[in-house]
Amino acid sequence: MSVSNTKFILKLLFRSGVLLPLLWPALTVAQNYPTRQIRYIVPQAPGGSSDTLARVLAPRLAAALGQAVVIDNRPGATGIIGAELTLNSPPDGHTLLQVATSHATNTAMGVKMSFDPLRDFAAIALISQQPNIWLAHPSLPARNMKQLVAFARTRPGVVDFASSGTGGSQHLAGELLNVMTGIRIMHVPYKGSPPALTDTLAGRVALMSSTMAPALPYLKGGRLHPLAVTSAKRSLAAPDVPTVAESGVPGYEAIAWQGLVAPAKVPAEVINRVSEELQRVLKIAEVRRQLMEQGYEPAGSSAAEFNAFTRSEIVKWSKVTAAAGLRVNQ
Repeated sequence: MSVSNTKFILKLLFRSGVLLPLLWPALTVAQNYPTRQIRYIVPQAPGGSSDTLARVLAPRLAAALGQAVVIDNRPGATGIIGAELTLNSPPDGHTLLQVATSHATNTAMGVKMSFDPLRDFAAIALISQQPNIWLAHPSLPARNMKQLVAFARTRPGVVDFASSGTGGSQHLAGELLNVMTGIRIMHVPYKGSPPALTDTLAGRVALMSSTMAPALPYLKGGRLHPLAVTSAKRSLAAPDVPTVAESGVPGYEAIAWQGLVAPAKVPAEVINRVSEELQRVLKIAEVRRQLMEQGYEPAGSSAAEFNAFTRSEIVKWSKVTAAAGLRVNQ
């Protein structure tokens, strides 16, 4: 059947009222949503960077949707506890989940999960992207990424780097560097960024891949040397620090990111409504200023774009973890 014939038949069905009963439930859901307060699950502890991000967005999203948006912190198991709680909630759009890079990297690392991040969740929007930054203790004889790679190449397994934990963006930033340069720097995982940063400052670890916000106070005064940022472009928070790609490793990119999802069975009309409102919130000048002060770079995307981005992240990090021999569950 041609496109013109299809359009003609649809017009007849609309005029006759045949399609209206079929479309009415979906239209009613979208128009009435939300009918009560929205539970906004953050699978990290209160006071952390992800929690701070959520608390900037929640009141603005509440104003846009006309209902309270209440933060519910459910930390643990690299986001899996919060994800499972979300999936056990009614799929009506009144429970949303803020996800981070681990939403993709858990799959890449072979972490056992009771769900599939693509099949069981509906992407709403990408909220922000955040580069990591490579920091070196002054005792390490490297003041830029080229010097680090050259130094580590002659000393495989000697240079160690700290991260906030196994499988996160900070850890995989180091593994990607190993894979792309042929060096072997050794991962030292910590339970969060603060203790990792503390030990790097003390010189107990020579190197760290850190998120931007906690690193910024130490970029002055020489307590730690910024070598490079892990994003494809320079960070707005530290524009004088070159990227790893600029520093002799073309194509290198390892960002942290945050997004919003809901259970897959939430009606598409509700997903699109939340996505559109969140994208508007992320364009508000004051919101952008607050996020950028925390080292975040506001993103904003359609639901389809965020779904495609998540898929691409799973593919990318699956290749890296395979090349590096990193699988939690063999």
